[in-house]
Amino acid sequence: MGNDKTILAALDGLAAGFNAHDIDAIMSFFAEDCSLDLPRGPDPHGSRCVGRDEVRRGIMTRFESTPDVHYDEIENFACGNTGMSRWFLTGTTPAGEKLRVRGCDFYTFRD
Repeated sequence: MGNDKTILAALDGLAAGFNAHDIDAIMSFFAEDCSLDLPRGPDPHGSRCVGRDEVRRGIMTRFESTPDVHYDEIENFACGNTGMSRWFLTGTTPAGEKLRVRGCDFYTFRD
C-alpha cells in the first residue's frame, strides 16, 4: 500500500473510528500480525501490543481510561508505506481529570 491517497484515506478512517469509539472499525485497518506501541509502559517505547487481540485490548484501554476521548485538529501525512497522524486529544478520566494532549501516531501500511 504505497499510494499516498490510499494511506490518507485509511488515516481518515482510523480517526473516524477512534472518534466514534468503534473498535471494530479501528481494527479493520490492522493486520493479523500487527503491533502497536502505547506511550505508557516499562520499556523505552512504552508497552508493545502484538497481534490483533493484544492491539484491540491496548486500544480499548484508551476508551476505558478516557471514556469521552476525542481527537481533533487532525493532520495526516503519507510517504511511501508510512503514514503519520498528528492530533489534539481531549477527554476526561473516570477520576474527573481533564486531558489536553498534542501528539502523533506513525503507521506502516502494506497490502
